Amino acid sequence: MLKLKYLFNDVNLAEMLLKNWDYDQESIEMFKYYRISSNAIYPFRNEGKTQLLRFAPKTEKCKDHILAELDFISYLRTKHYGVLESVVSKNGEELVEAQTPWGEYFASVFKRVSGVQMNQTDFGDTIVFNYGKALGKLHHLSSQYTPTAAKRWSYHDVLDWIQDYLMEFPQESAALKETKLLRDYFSSFPITESNYGLIHYDFECDNVFYDPASNACNVIDFDDSMYHWYAMDIEIALESLQDEIPAEIFGHKKQFFWDGYCTEYDIGEDMASILPACRRFSNLYGYVRILRSIEEKWSNEPDWLIHLRERLTKALKEESSGFGMEI
Repeated sequence: MLKLKYLFNDVNLAEMLLKNWDYDQESIEMFKYYRISSNAIYPFRNEGKTQLLRFAPKTEKCKDHILAELDFISYLRTKHYGVLESVVSKNGEELVEAQTPWGEYFASVFKRVSGVQMNQTDFGDTIVFNYGKALGKLHHLSSQYTPTAAKRWSYHDVLDWIQDYLMEFPQESAALKETKLLRDYFSSFPITESNYGLIHYDFECDNVFYDPASNACNVIDFDDSMYHWYAMDIEIALESLQDEIPAEIFGHKKQFFWDGYCTEYDIGEDMASILPACRRFSNLYGYVRILRSIEEKWSNEPDWLIHLRERLTKALKEESSGFGMEI
């Protein structure tokens, strides 16, 4: 998540960055459907087709990580995997680095994928089966992937970043203890070619689009991808699924998810044991990102920012509820 000061809607900034690409001038009115979280996303059209401008301040992103993300997406497309497609700028660049009156920014444009978000479907058995199938195929392709340029960071790098950041907050002893517990646990868990690789990390229902025409899924938002055990993706996907459907049918839907996954990839039976640690990792990483986001505070904040800060502060308590417990 970006720092709160970057969550303000800025149409002028978005339009300035978009001028690096071709677009339909009248489609700027679509900017009102923007959203900002880990990046700012502004929809527009080019030759009548919807595309998405994505940008973030350079201070919030790592160039090598973005280039590695784009490389992985390109690889997936060569394997006919349902994934978003980047659009090169007028200068032939996938990643634009721009100097603006608001600072330096990274910007990219992507074509909109076909289908509807999973969380807009009825979660029928076939749809959930294909949700799992899409994740299994992603892991199968990841297990064969070799980066051609930059490389994404790993879970170990993330824990290093977390520890370095928390050192500035002596009161965060519980989070620091959780970091050590997870580091010790993961260091004892085997890494193999079949259980570990580049994962999506955010394979939630709002990042997966089901296309009824092809009976398949298309995946977006690889911004958080990292090297981790594939079980991490499974844990996040299943929790997202659990949030969307009634508790009494979750077991039934979970089996369809697993059946779909196993048609594409065999992760190994021992992976179930690592799922609780994966959930703890997600909670810790989310906690520190929220902590960083809300660190700065200003006088006379607008109501929407005050309410957002309240929700994020509540989320901090939820994410940290299990810190320090033995894994």
